[in-house]
Amino acid sequence: MWSLIVAIVVGFIAGLIARAIHPGDDKLGFIMTTLLGVVGALVATYLGRMLGWYGENASAGFIASVVGAIIVLFIYNFIARRTG
Repeated sequence: MWSLIVAIVVGFIAGLIARAIHPGDDKLGFIMTTLLGVVGALVATYLGRMLGWYGENASAGFIASVVGAIIVLFIYNFIARRTG
C-alpha cells in the first residue's frame, strides 16, 4: 500500500518537473500530470532494465523518472498535434 502511494507522489513530482523542463504550453491537469510521471518512471525502469542499467527487481531513480516523463510528454505532444 505504501509503495503505491509513494509511486503516485514521486510520479506527480516527476510529472511537474517534466512539464517545467519541457518547452511549450501543456494543458494537463493534476491526474494527467501524475499519470505522466508514473508512466515516465515505468518507461525509465523498463528501458533501464533492457539496457542492463538496473537489475530484475530494481526500479529507476528519481532523475531517470523525470527523464522518462519528459520522453512520454514529447510523445504525448507529438500525438496531440497530429490528431488536431
